Amino acid sequence: MADTDTTQYRQELTVRPGVLAGIRQIVGVYVRLWGFASLAETAALCTHELLSNVGKHTDSAQCVLTLQRRLDGVRVVVSDTSGELPVVREPDWAAESGRGLVVLESMADTWGVEGHSLGKDVWFEIRRPSREVAA
Repeated sequence: MADTDTTQYRQELTVRPGVLAGIRQIVGVYVRLWGFASLAETAALCTHELLSNVGKHTDSAQCVLTLQRRLDGVRVVVSDTSGELPVVREPDWAAESGRGLVVLESMADTWGVEGHSLGKDVWFEIRRPSREVAA
């Protein structure tokens, strides 16, 4: 049985294509468990985009995923060992990839990057609309 008082989920993982679908499900389960069902799909998609970037733009596919329940929504942090900061660029809409940060920017309420001595944390927050009542 899940602990409904849980306010954080943390997982160390190696980003591979076969892992991402399971992570999306985990994100959805936690976001719903925390009472934010309307945010679950957005949180899962944005998390998928951040994790995909780890696999494509860093030297190591190792990272840490942290989900945090907030009073009005969720914060997701992906920590990796690369010091290279992500840059939002105008995507090539005909290409198969390259739109992750544009998607993140359009769907998350806020996002950012924090560099540190071990690499960086890329994070986003999504919030429940103020008119929506918590479950």
